[in-house]
Amino acid sequence: MKRRDFSLLAGGAAAVASTLWATAAQADVAKPEAGVDYLVLDPRASVEAPAGKIEVVEFFWYNCPHCNAFEPSLEDWIKKLPKDVAFRRAPVAFREEFVPQQRLYYALEAMGLVDKLHAKVFAAIHVDKLDLSKAPAIIDWVAKQGVDKAKFNDQYNSFSVATKSTKAAQLQNAYKVEGVPALGVAGRFYLDGERAKSMANALKVVESLVAGIRSGR
Repeated sequence: MKRRDFSLLAGGAAAVASTLWATAAQADVAKPEAGVDYLVLDPRASVEAPAGKIEVVEFFWYNCPHCNAFEPSLEDWIKKLPKDVAFRRAPVAFREEFVPQQRLYYALEAMGLVDKLHAKVFAAIHVDKLDLSKAPAIIDWVAKQGVDKAKFNDQYNSFSVATKSTKAAQLQNAYKVEGVPALGVAGRFYLDGERAKSMANALKVVESLVAGIRSGR
C-alpha cells in the first residue's frame, strides 16, 4: 500500500486492493536487478543484528489490508529462515495517527506477546472490523485477550516503547519506505511488492540478496 493511499483508508474510505497485490504474479525472479526489483541504499540504514547475522526487516501497518494478506506467507517464510538471518518487524508511522499502533506492537514485543497476539491484531481489524487506531481501544482489546491491563498500559506508555517507535520511524525514513508491506535487507537494500511484482517474488528477491551478501558480493 503506497503512502498516497493512506489518507483514503484513514479517512474511512473503502480500501481497494490493487491487482498487483490481490492477484500476484508467480514468476520466479532468477536474477533480481538493482533499480528494478530492489533499490540500493546510499547511505546505508542502521542494523540491529549482531555480527555474522544478515538482517531482514519487514515494514508494516496493522490497518493495511496488504500487510494483513501478506502476514500468513511471511510467517511461513520466517519459520524456514537460515540461522544466519535475523528477522525483525518495524511498524511504520507515515503520520502521527499511526503511532498508537506502533506502540501496540512494541508493547506486545516487550511483554513477549507477539507470537500470541500479532496475527490476532490483524484479524481484529480486518475480519472483526474493530477500530484499533487509538490507545483506549487498543488497551481495552488487549485486556480482552487475557493480558493484564495495568501491565500492558504501563508498557504501552513506557519510555522504552516510545523510543522504539521513534527509532522505527527513523528506520523507515532511512530505508525511504514508499509503502507497506516492504522489506529491507542488511541496511543495504529496499524492496516492496510493486517493485518485485508481488510479495511472493519479493521474498525470493530477499533470498537472492541474502545469498549475495553471504557469498561476499
